[in-house]
Amino acid sequence: MTEVPSARRPSGELEAEVLAALWAAQHPLTPQDVQAALGADLARTTIATILARLHDKGTVERTRAGRAYAYTPTVQDPAGLAARRMRTELERGADRSTVLARFVSDLSREDERMLRALLGDGGDSGGGGGEGV
Repeated sequence: MTEVPSARRPSGELEAEVLAALWAAQHPLTPQDVQAALGADLARTTIATILARLHDKGTVERTRAGRAYAYTPTVQDPAGLAARRMRTELERGADRSTVLARFVSDLSREDERMLRALLGDGGDSGGGGGEGV
């Protein structure tokens, strides 16, 4: 049996491309503007659907622009988006302490050092306003 190559994009790839277009523009874009910026062979309705989903997730804001909406990202870069996703996951958990403990226990030594530095905790348990990492 031969495999038929999938024409589907990896999960989240189109959302990432749409966000990249919004970040690059640095001003609100309509679905038609995003379609033109991507230069891809995608229907405007597909772009509009992706933008509506991003709006539902709180990743973009929208304002009326004639009969359409114009979209602006609520986060300014990929790092901000990753941080927002991490916060969302943390807020889903009923036991924040356990979620954070498991997250920290899976960090590499380098990431743990970086987190300690960001929290102002050079290794003692007194920095960062918490119990230390």
